[in-house]
Amino acid sequence: MIVCVAEKPSVGEYIARVLGANQRKNGYFEGNGYQVTWTFGHLCALLDPQEYTDQWKSWNLSSLPMIPARFSIKVSGDEGVHKQFNVIKSLINQADEVINCGDAGQEGELIQRWVYQQAGCKCPVKRLWVSSLTEEAIREGFAELKDQSEYQHLYEAGMMRAIGDWLLGMNATRAYTIRYARGTGKDRQVLSVGRVQTPTLALVVKRQAEIENFVPKTYWELKTNYRDTLFSAQIPVEEGEYAITSEEQGQALVDSIKDEPLVITSVEKKKGLEYAPKLYDLTSLQVDCNKKYSFSAEQTLQLIQSLYEKRVTTYPRVDTTYLSDDIYPKIPATLNGIKDHYPQAAPLIGTKLPKSKRVFDNKKVTDHHAIIPTGQRPEGLTADEKKVFDLVALHFIAAFYPECEVSNTTVLAKAGEMDFKVTGREVIKPGWRAVFEKGQGDNAQSTKENSDDAENSDNSEENKTLPSFTKGESGPHEPVLKEKTTTPPKYYTEATLLRAMETAGKTVEDEELRDAMKENGIGRPSTRAAIIEKLYQRKYIVKQGKSLRATDTGINLIHLIISPLLKSAELTGLWEKKLREIERGEYKAQDFLVELKEMTSGVVRDVKSNKAGMLCPVCRQGLIIRGNTRYGCSRWREGCTYAEPF
Repeated sequence: MIVCVAEKPSVGEYIARVLGANQRKNGYFEGNGYQVTWTFGHLCALLDPQEYTDQWKSWNLSSLPMIPARFSIKVSGDEGVHKQFNVIKSLINQADEVINCGDAGQEGELIQRWVYQQAGCKCPVKRLWVSSLTEEAIREGFAELKDQSEYQHLYEAGMMRAIGDWLLGMNATRAYTIRYARGTGKDRQVLSVGRVQTPTLALVVKRQAEIENFVPKTYWELKTNYRDTLFSAQIPVEEGEYAITSEEQGQALVDSIKDEPLVITSVEKKKGLEYAPKLYDLTSLQVDCNKKYSFSAEQTLQLIQSLYEKRVTTYPRVDTTYLSDDIYPKIPATLNGIKDHYPQAAPLIGTKLPKSKRVFDNKKVTDHHAIIPTGQRPEGLTADEKKVFDLVALHFIAAFYPECEVSNTTVLAKAGEMDFKVTGREVIKPGWRAVFEKGQGDNAQSTKENSDDAENSDNSEENKTLPSFTKGESGPHEPVLKEKTTTPPKYYTEATLLRAMETAGKTVEDEELRDAMKENGIGRPSTRAAIIEKLYQRKYIVKQGKSLRATDTGINLIHLIISPLLKSAELTGLWEKKLREIERGEYKAQDFLVELKEMTSGVVRDVKSNKAGMLCPVCRQGLIIRGNTRYGCSRWREGCTYAEPF
């Protein structure tokens, strides 16, 4: 008998139907030589500290760091979980072969492997690897089963991720809670510290501090109106400086040019192409859904997961925006399957579709390709599922439309000794923009014009169509002096925080550069939504409108943490890079485990050696605080004399 283990009941039921295993049993389906059962997410987990040794039952600094000689797993969950595990164990122990039909990713591989280990699996294990749950994809997958050994590196990366989270999370949480938390016993506040959640929180806290400490500066802009077009003065300045810093200076410039004619010195038109927005990976889909519909990252993940299980979209937990070459022959059938719901697909039917490197690139696809429709008719969707599917479908259709042809115009002018400039753009052929409804095409692009982080600017002026100017023409103009004030950076939204996690805190507008930086992002696409949810649940951040604000608890935690590893997005991103190298077989898991243990010991050592937060040994009333070169007492203004170098 061949036993198939799916990731959840609904997927198991569909796989059973495809395989002809139609006889329902208690916790599985049977028939046609197959038994199809399922897990409930994380059936197994690493042991808790107290399950390794009695020494780790109580929380005290002397027992840290907690580093097990060997990590072990257990069945984790309620009675229903244990009951289902026993069903799986019984089936596996009688099986001739097991087929891992789990989620085709790092986390899914880990979940399944742990279940097989805990069940004592002795028979051969094969791997089903599919990017969609359509009947065709499942049949193709079963025809191309691989040996489990081919996914060993994937499992090792998942295992190291879990061990790393355990080591740093358990040890850092205990260390900081013991040293700094208020209260005692059951009333003591737990300071939860995590490998990914803490640097993510640090991003929010840092941005909030930048906003609160921001000192606005006043400056002036000089423009002049000629033929109902605003030209901007071009005054050379040092980077980060402003050309006009006082009204008097600005007025003097106005007076110097107001009686001089404006002369057009150059008119340059360049034809250009605007490319369709990239196909979706999970993060970019979460970003657009947050901007357009205010969906949380977790909500978007649930919706796209539901669309995947309804077999209308492909595997969602991906970090690539590309398709592999083998998908190209299937594109016409996919377009044909959705054309009744999306008439924009009709002009593509029967034509030779372009095969652009912006869409198809085998080098940019590892386990799975970008999120696209499967070609199944999108019926029976909820209103919110329809919104998400619309985005996926329209991006997919637009990818095969022609580029948008534009004419970019730059006009230079001179008034007296002062140079002026204006730019404009005209759409010649809309191309892919015709796919989107009014406003939706612009929203689909991750450009500076619609970025939540973009400074207030006159982008509408830059993109407007200009009148026809001729070199050498001249005429009167009206100088305008505008007072401006610098604005602070914007609070993170879930959309911009996801982008910051993806790029390890660096602001990156360019799609190509962002793709290159994904390997150094913090967390994985499949886990980032859960990390943000944890920050909400632990009351480290709250949402005000769309803005994310750090609470006093979250701010205080970041201020307490002295280890750069725990709050640096960049350092955590480098760690993520090593996990991806393990997945590709380029870095040994055992070497990484040695690093993990060293990092953990260092974090604990930092906390033990840091006296900040402890009771002052002199006055016994204040707390020890850390200065630039020495420790002191928080009551130094009241006359406490405690001080010592560090």
